[in-house]
Amino acid sequence: MSFANQQDVFYTQFIAGEFRRGCGTKSVEVLNPATGDSLGVLVYASDEDLDEAIDAAVAAFPKWRRTSPVERAALLRGIGTRLREHGREIARQITLELGKPTAEAVREVELAAELFEWSAEEGRRAYGRVIPARSPGLRQTAIPEPVGPVAAFGGWNAPLVTPSRKISSALAAGCTIVVKPSEETPGVALAIARAASDVGVPAGVVNLVFGDPAHVSDRLLEAPGIRMVSFTGATAIGKQIGAKAALTMKRTTLELGGHAPVIVMDDVNVPQLARSAVFAKFRNAGQVCTSPTRFYVHECIYEQFVTTFVETARNVKVGNGLDAGVQMGPLKNRRRRDAVELLIEDARVHGVNVACGGSRIDGPGFFYEPTVLTNFVDGCRAANEEPFGPLAMFRPIRDVDHAIAEANRLPFGLASYIFTRDISVAQKLTEEIDSGAVCLNEWVVALAETPFGGVKDSGLGREGGCEGLEEYLRIKSIRQGLVL
Repeated sequence: MSFANQQDVFYTQFIAGEFRRGCGTKSVEVLNPATGDSLGVLVYASDEDLDEAIDAAVAAFPKWRRTSPVERAALLRGIGTRLREHGREIARQITLELGKPTAEAVREVELAAELFEWSAEEGRRAYGRVIPARSPGLRQTAIPEPVGPVAAFGGWNAPLVTPSRKISSALAAGCTIVVKPSEETPGVALAIARAASDVGVPAGVVNLVFGDPAHVSDRLLEAPGIRMVSFTGATAIGKQIGAKAALTMKRTTLELGGHAPVIVMDDVNVPQLARSAVFAKFRNAGQVCTSPTRFYVHECIYEQFVTTFVETARNVKVGNGLDAGVQMGPLKNRRRRDAVELLIEDARVHGVNVACGGSRIDGPGFFYEPTVLTNFVDGCRAANEEPFGPLAMFRPIRDVDHAIAEANRLPFGLASYIFTRDISVAQKLTEEIDSGAVCLNEWVVALAETPFGGVKDSGLGREGGCEGLEEYLRIKSIRQGLVL
């Protein structure tokens, strides 16, 4: 059986080690956003399906937590290897279900494999510590233990990487997990389940369920056997998840929305940076939580930078991600395209200049032109709401203090970007911009070995790096005296 193109494998649930169709009463068609064609039907999970997934994770936890880190590491490395072996098939599935160009899809598979490989080794280094005692005959230790069964939620915009972040860290820490990926990209997420099954991860350690998002989340959050929640998605929904998790004292990690500022000072190579900024912005059609969006460019180079950016954006090749040479695919769905369109219409009402783009692209699929707004104003919606689409906006800045004020204006703090050759300017900006991640003269925010997460309305906790593993561990303090 092919790894990544069989509907009977992909459009199922994965519960207690079995791929099986959901028993719910509702179903949805999975659409190719480039063509609007149906890729197949996904039947939602029933309450019985969800309860079985929870029970499977709870039942598998005692044995999995006692499995040695070395054994767990071997299985995690096996998943990473399996993803690499079938990388082309999985990348094609990403493009079919999400629309991103093949080259971007291949990179997503590589990063997902790296997450499992990193976690495999990091799980072997979950060290405790010995604390010096106050008197002879006493021994004090702090021991890390897995939190317990985890409920995890991910969206469609990084359909392989987001579940991989959560599954790899949870399993490395000794936790079991129930994941609800997006119903719009189910085949991609289930590739992880296929890899886990193939390498022999015990039944119940990893479970994937699909269904009505609100109902599934409530069912998982209310389950007493679930001890942690990890969510990636919109800020408003993340706040609701966090509030519900608090009712049963579940630990939470929340990776939420952003509205990333880009600070460009006047000592950069303008043509080179402007051209690279275009491809950073329109990666995955801008449907990235860390997408560079609010460009604050020093007034001395503003016109030159914007001109180069606009000229490059106009030449971005938009089309079906499976076609050669395509640099930007469609938006994922009609809702997303409509939302971007409304933001641009609102900007026009506020007198903001649309320097390029600003229209749908005729034909099938959910395509929208790469769009640039210049001299945007704070009153327009796009300046305050995460666009999550192919929209970049520009405004000039006077100096460093002006840049900091603009960057910190919004309640988001997920990612930010700084470009300057001046060390003192770079230091001040990196220290004073309120963001979970700062990229200095660089566009790549998150790797397997680096911690990733937001501040303020952009979330709680971290994924990736050693910090990502620690989120799935609790600390037990042990104080041992002499036998009386």
